[in-house]
Amino acid sequence: MTTPAQDTASPAPGDLVFEEDGVRLAVRDEIAVVTLTNPAKRNAQTPALWRALARAGRELPGSVRVVVLRGEGQSFSAGLDRRAFTPEGFPGDISFFTLAKAPEAELDETIAFYQEAFTWWRRPDLVSVAVVQGHAIGAGFQLALACDLRVCAEDARFAMRETSLGLVPDLTGTSPLVGLVGYGRALEICATGRYVEAAEAARIGLANLVVPAEALDAAVTEFTSALLAAPRNAVNETKALLQGAVHRPFDEQRAAERQAQGRRLRELMGGE
Repeated sequence: MTTPAQDTASPAPGDLVFEEDGVRLAVRDEIAVVTLTNPAKRNAQTPALWRALARAGRELPGSVRVVVLRGEGQSFSAGLDRRAFTPEGFPGDISFFTLAKAPEAELDETIAFYQEAFTWWRRPDLVSVAVVQGHAIGAGFQLALACDLRVCAEDARFAMRETSLGLVPDLTGTSPLVGLVGYGRALEICATGRYVEAAEAARIGLANLVVPAEALDAAVTEFTSALLAAPRNAVNETKALLQGAVHRPFDEQRAAERQAQGRRLRELMGGE
């Protein structure tokens, strides 16, 4: 018998593109669903899973406008598979023990390769939505942060445990976390490793929407429908403007708005 949280993790219907190494990609029309498929291990992450996530980004059809990221079972993702901290590591992959002794350039290159799984979600031609139930810990938290938006069940719990382990969040999570909750709160969350419950996540801007677990599927359907309601080019231009607003001076941002609006007007009115 499954719990409501398990039921809500079922992917939306779609045509299967591939399924490998704990990741499934299905596409229907303008929506792609990427699902983590190892609920027995609470969707713990491995280098093989990261390669599959990076592949999902490469294989998205051009028709896709919204990407939904889900995890099967009771947890979105409980973080890094603990085999990473054993001398044996993962079969077929370099162990972290070996990696720690590698030359600096090799170490940097390997981590950059791992980060590829977490970067494509921010592409300007897509809007990505993480659907979070249960645990989103460490790498799981960073994967949720990799998406543009987060829809959460009431039992969602976020925690950044890397610092507690003597490490740092290195899977692209630091920038979006600071952008969402501010430097002081981001530092406190990372340095203490504490849980951020769903209600707090909504209050501080980490979650866009929190609903009961049994309502999660319906909420995601309604949410994605709303994202698809506006014309694609208008959404893409707006996303690019908002992403740029983080680092542009005010006058440069005003200029970017004018240029984007000019492009929209020309397209809408049939100008050259």
